[in-house]
Amino acid sequence: MTVKPPAPPPLPAELEALLRRLRLPYVRRAAAEVLATANSQRWEHSEVLRVLLCEEAAGRDQATITTRRRASGLPAGKTFDAWEPAASAIPKPTQQALRTLEWIDRAEVLVVCGPSGTGKSHFVEALGHLAIDNGKTVAWHTLETLAELLRRHRADDTVTKAIGKLIRADLLVIDDVGLLPVSPDAAEALFRVIDAAYEKRSLAISSNIHPSGFDELMPKTLATATVDRLLHHAHVLITDGTDSYRLAQATAGKGVKPLT
Repeated sequence: MTVKPPAPPPLPAELEALLRRLRLPYVRRAAAEVLATANSQRWEHSEVLRVLLCEEAAGRDQATITTRRRASGLPAGKTFDAWEPAASAIPKPTQQALRTLEWIDRAEVLVVCGPSGTGKSHFVEALGHLAIDNGKTVAWHTLETLAELLRRHRADDTVTKAIGKLIRADLLVIDDVGLLPVSPDAAEALFRVIDAAYEKRSLAISSNIHPSGFDELMPKTLATATVDRLLHHAHVLITDGTDSYRLAQATAGKGVKPLT
């Protein structure tokens, strides 16, 4: 039978009130246990202060990450925890190089193109989650959500302002380009975003077609201007020749929980 250690004595009411007033929630949460440990192990006062401040800093960092993840709009679950590097057509050294996130610091572009089900979305979205974990801001969109943003702000002539706000993020992820027919609003929005982000912010795009084929999605003149800016500082990865990752998982019975 496991005997639980006794709970540490609660903080004095005055100290509890001061920590609330100073908005130090993580110090308040940890203080009773830290002080009890400090007393039993005879810590130096500076060590007590260091541990409590580390608790506050770590708590605030985690809260910031949680807030940024929620604000990003990234789909949950598509992280590197569930990623299988060996199943991807992307060379492992390239995967590792991209996971350093140095390309984001250089305002470069990543385009991952290939057939449906080959892990494009998972990879770019996992990079987005990794960027948030490393203190960066991320925004996730599809062409449909970009078109909606364009229409919403066209009425009061604030499109440029809205796109400027959008590209304040360190990384903008645009998912599933070419999966559905592209409306004129979506084509215009894609150009506007790429033009505004050019040499200022990083983009990560997953696409069913190579950017050279974007003239199938939008007017040729607009496609040429879009691709010119997109590919100038871009890493282009092609997943052609890879079997559908989703289909392989389904065939192996990994897409669902076993029935009992």
